Amino acid sequence: MEVQTSVSRATEADVQALAVAVFKDEKADGDFLSQLNEVTGGIIRSLIEAEEFKGKEGETAYVHLPEANGSTKAKRLLLIGAGEKKDFKFGQIAQLAGVAMRTLRGKNIKTIGLVLRGGEGEAASVERVAAAAVEGAFISLFEPDKYRTVDKEERQVERLIVIAEENDEAAMRRGAERGRIVGESVNFTRDLANEPGANMTPTILAERAQMVAEEFNLEFDVLDHARMEQEGMGSLLSVARGSEEPAKLIVMKYTPQSAGGSKENGLLAFVGKGVTFDTGGISLKPGEGMEQMKYDMTGGATVVGMMRAIAQLKPAIPVLGVVPATENMPSGKATKPGDVVRAMNGKTIEVINTDAEGRLILADAITYAKKLGATRIIDMATLTGAVSIALGDVNVAILGTDQELINEVIEAGKEVGEKFWQLPLDAEYTKQIKSDIADIKNIGGRKAGTITAAAFIKEFADGVAWAHLDIAGTAWSDEAKPYRAKGPTGIAFRTLLNLVDRAASSTRKESSQDNGAARAKDK
Repeated sequence: MEVQTSVSRATEADVQALAVAVFKDEKADGDFLSQLNEVTGGIIRSLIEAEEFKGKEGETAYVHLPEANGSTKAKRLLLIGAGEKKDFKFGQIAQLAGVAMRTLRGKNIKTIGLVLRGGEGEAASVERVAAAAVEGAFISLFEPDKYRTVDKEERQVERLIVIAEENDEAAMRRGAERGRIVGESVNFTRDLANEPGANMTPTILAERAQMVAEEFNLEFDVLDHARMEQEGMGSLLSVARGSEEPAKLIVMKYTPQSAGGSKENGLLAFVGKGVTFDTGGISLKPGEGMEQMKYDMTGGATVVGMMRAIAQLKPAIPVLGVVPATENMPSGKATKPGDVVRAMNGKTIEVINTDAEGRLILADAITYAKKLGATRIIDMATLTGAVSIALGDVNVAILGTDQELINEVIEAGKEVGEKFWQLPLDAEYTKQIKSDIADIKNIGGRKAGTITAAAFIKEFADGVAWAHLDIAGTAWSDEAKPYRAKGPTGIAFRTLLNLVDRAASSTRKESSQDNGAARAKDK
C-alpha cells in the first residue's frame, strides 16, 4: 500500500472515500465538521441531529455523497466514532485508522483519505498522530488466510492519503514513515507466528531472522546444538531432545552508529520464547486445540519483528534480541518427567512436567543474554494457561525484580493502548518450586501457576533488571475485531518499541546535557 501525506483541504484529496473521526456528542457546527457538512450537502448535520450517529467509540456511519456535488472528489464518506476527546490517545487513533481501513476495504474502496484529528495533550502532536494512524492502518490489513485458495480476501487498498489540514507536512511525513515501518514489522511478526509448525521450524525461524539481519544491517549469530552444548545449555537442549528438528539459539543485535549513550542504561535485551510447535512432550497435551500450539513461538517472533523495526528506526541505544527456538515433541529420546537437567548457570532442574518447557528454554537464553552484556532484560512468552484464567485476553501479565523497569513497560503500554497488569512475585512463591532431589523443579503445583513460572525464571535473572511478560492470553484472538483480523495480535510489540524510544530519548537528553556541560567547562 502506498502512503502519502497532505496538508491541503480534505475535500481536495483525490480519493474514492474520506474517513473522518467524530468525537462523542460533537456537533456539526465546529470549524472542521461545519466545512465538511457544507460540502456534503448537510449529511453530517442530519446524521448527528437525528441521533443516528453520536460519535461513540467504534461507531460508524457510511454514506454516499451526492453525485452532483462538485466540492469534493471523494464520493463516499465514513464517519467513525472516536469517543471522548480527552480519552483519544495513540492507541485509539491506531484502532480508529484500522476500523476505517477494514470497513472501506470491505466496500472495495481502493483509495482512502484518512483525516487526522488529534486529541488533547501529547495526542495532539501531528507527527505521533500520523505514526499511530499509519501503523494502525497497516496492522488492520493483515489477514491470516495465506494458505486459502477459496474465500480469500482479495480486495486491497492501493493508496492511503493521511490528511491534516494546514499542518506541518514534514512532521507528518516523518510520522507516516515511522508508522509504515512499525505496521509492516508488526505484520511480519504476525506472519511468522501464523505459520504452521511444519513451515516454521527452529531452522526456518533462524533463516528468517538472518534474512532480516542481512537486509537491515544487524549483527547476527545462531548457536547450533554443538555450541549450545559447549555453553552448558542443558535446560534448553532438554526440551529439544525429543524432536528430529535441531534447536537454534538466535542472537540479533542493533548498535547505534554514535558511540554515545548512557552507561547507566547499559544494554537492553529482549528474550522471546520460540517453541515453534508444542505438543507438551511426554506430558502430552490434549488433542483438542493443539493446532494453536504453532503460536507458542509468538514471543520469539515478536523479538525478530522488533529487531526488524529497530534497525530501521535507529534509536540511540543498543538493543539485543535473543530467541531460543525448539520444538517440544514426544519420542524415545525425549526428556521424561522426573529427569534432572543442568542449566547454563549451573543450577539443576527436576523436570516434573515436560509441558512446562518455555521456562526451561528461557532460563538458558536469559543466562546467555547476561553473558553478552545485557543489564536490563525483558522476556516475553506464551508461558502459562493460568494467565488466561487470571486475566483473560485483556491484560498481559507482568512480573519481575525491577519495579522501575516494570513501571516503564506499563506506562509505555498505556501510551500505545496495550494493557499490562502486575502480579506479585513474593519470596514465598519460590518455595513452591523447591525440589527434593535438585535445586529447583519446573512447576510449582496448581496454585499461582503464572507466578511460580515467573519465580522459576527469576532464578536465572539475578544481577540484572528483569521483567517477564506472559502473553499466553493475549498473543492471538479467536475472533476478529473491527480494526484487526482474528489470529495473532502482535501484542506487546508497540509497547516495547515505545519503551526503546523513551530510553533513547532519555539517552539523547543526557548526552546533550553532558555535551553542554563540557562546552561550558571549556569556556
